[in-house]
Amino acid sequence: MHIGELARLTGLSIDTLRWYEKIGLLASPLRDAGGRRVYPPQTPAWIGFLVRLRATGMSIADVRAYARLRDAGNATTAERRTRLEDHRARVLAEIATLEEAVAVLDRQIAAYRDVETALARAPGSSEEACPLA
Repeated sequence: MHIGELARLTGLSIDTLRWYEKIGLLASPLRDAGGRRVYPPQTPAWIGFLVRLRATGMSIADVRAYARLRDAGNATTAERRTRLEDHRARVLAEIATLEEAVAVLDRQIAAYRDVETALARAPGSSEEACPLA
């Protein structure tokens, strides 16, 4: 497939795909007689994986290191698995932090609702309008 089709399938721009190639996330593709890039059929799946790694907060440097290991072949499977396990642990820790933050937001929202209800019952009330739960 050519770069335009790859861009359409992945939702990435042609410029992004060229940049991915430049920094080593995509192997340099073969070229057709007209000099156009021709990507193998598994490329969209690989790009989808790269996009997901980035969505989980993996740095470009770490994604590049992972890509280099992948390019090195099956001898690196244990190291790739370990990197993904370590990253997964970091993602789960971040999720836990975000869940705690959402719980704080929920408590604060509930506190504001309580104040609004109290103010509706007693419009001149001196109850604190901005309680911290």
